[in-house]
Amino acid sequence: MTDAEHQAAYARMLVLLSRSRFRSRFHLGLEDRQYICDKGWDTIRRHAEDFVAKRLAPAHIPNDGKQTPMRGHPVFLAQHATACCCRGCLSKWHHIAQGTALTAEQQEYVVGMLLYWLRHEMGVPPVTRTPRP
Repeated sequence: MTDAEHQAAYARMLVLLSRSRFRSRFHLGLEDRQYICDKGWDTIRRHAEDFVAKRLAPAHIPNDGKQTPMRGHPVFLAQHATACCCRGCLSKWHHIAQGTALTAEQQEYVVGMLLYWLRHEMGVPPVTRTPRP
């Protein structure tokens, strides 16, 4: 999938999520916005990658459905807003099957979705992805 295709998929997903009363109620607060400004986008991306790798990527998660706090980090909020909070929500909204470990491409998609929502909330245009070493 090209970067433009990813961006279009994220934009379509935001429209779908906006129709959910639960998903659409999530928004960044002042503290979350300040945290993003203080840490910068590279750090926020690393946090998102770490949370996805540890909390969503395994095939079986013992506390699936309860592993993502509702507050405490802007990425947690983004996970709930984008239905990337547990494997059940990933399956329902993003059609990523449960019971198998997320591939590197799937993890990249989820991180991209989280960052797309965060940037949208911050009023910052999406960025094109750059290849990682």
